[in-house]
Amino acid sequence: MLRTSILIALFFLFIAACTTNPPSVGTVSENSAPQITPRDTATQLSVTPTLTEMPPTSTPIPSPTANQIHKNTAENTPENINPLTGLTVDDPTLLDRRPIAVKVQIFPRGQRPPWGISLADIVYDYYQNNGVTRLTAIFYGNDAEQVGPIRSARLFDGDIIKTYKTIFVFGLADWRIYQHLNRSSFADRLVVEKYGICPPLCRIDPEGYNHLVVDTEGLTKYADENGIPNDRQELDEMRFDPTPPVYGESAEHIFVRISYSAYSSWDYDSISKKYLRSQDAIEALPGEEQLEPLIDQLTGEQISADNVVVMLLPHKFAYQTQAGKGELFNVRFTGNGEAYAFRDGLKYHLHWKRSDNNAPLDLTFPDGTVYAYKPGNTWYQLIGKTSKVETLEDGTFRFEFNVP
Repeated sequence: MLRTSILIALFFLFIAACTTNPPSVGTVSENSAPQITPRDTATQLSVTPTLTEMPPTSTPIPSPTANQIHKNTAENTPENINPLTGLTVDDPTLLDRRPIAVKVQIFPRGQRPPWGISLADIVYDYYQNNGVTRLTAIFYGNDAEQVGPIRSARLFDGDIIKTYKTIFVFGLADWRIYQHLNRSSFADRLVVEKYGICPPLCRIDPEGYNHLVVDTEGLTKYADENGIPNDRQELDEMRFDPTPPVYGESAEHIFVRISYSAYSSWDYDSISKKYLRSQDAIEALPGEEQLEPLIDQLTGEQISADNVVVMLLPHKFAYQTQAGKGELFNVRFTGNGEAYAFRDGLKYHLHWKRSDNNAPLDLTFPDGTVYAYKPGNTWYQLIGKTSKVETLEDGTFRFEFNVP
């Protein structure tokens, strides 16, 4: 009888422990992350010859319960919570504007490092042309006094503008893309270089390169003074939770290969609890890649991310560049597809969904339950729908870009 009573008591203690709520997202501070010390030397990616290819789909896994997910909505989001990061901001008036999206280059390699992108809330890294990628960085909860080098737009930038309702800063474009952007519903939110726009959009010339950069705080003032629509938008679709979803798979290394010239990695740092970005150091065949830390020239720190999301999207050839020296692609960002999310040193196999051209991006588990991001910044890496997804023997997740 005594033994039965003890077992019943232990059972109720177990039930009580399982129903404890996770900490509230509102307790996370945007300035709480430790400083990251840049690495000084290039690192060689160690590739194990034996590879195990991951299946294109996975068996549905148990998803987080409802009380583990905190959704930002107009009703429950405090005025000082950034809806793109789930973090508090020191000055809530900073959120009384549209986000600012800036087109930034990381190629050619000799003109690195870029400025300011470590201060962005969200960054999209996607295929441009000629085997390389370009970034679109979104600033909302932070400003950066210099963001760049700013370069030309691509068709996919229109999807980013619509998804996050941004102002868009870019350095012109192929005439067909420029025409497409200027005929869009957001044409009045496009900002390009012209006479009298410096500041905030100016040319600088370090080491003999004529770089175009923008001051995002100054750009906000420029928008207000020049009639660019800049009122606060509903941006409450992302969900955040400081506690990782259950059943994540250990993932301390992520490798994304685009081409002979372009490849990158994310390595989980257990001290900062962020993924640190490294970038191609040389042209290299598969298995011979060499990486070096990607540094932000504005802060002097290695670029990091709380969330890394690799999404598989259809890429379709659109047309040759105006000079006929490269191809331009259209990335289809509607419908649904596979995604792999990384946070807290863990990997989750998900589905992405975007119902139409003006819809937000949704990430869900296979059973349809909404995925919760870690509070903080997010980098999205876009690759082709038929790209190869592999797991190396050392636990590295390797993605190889492919367009059929």
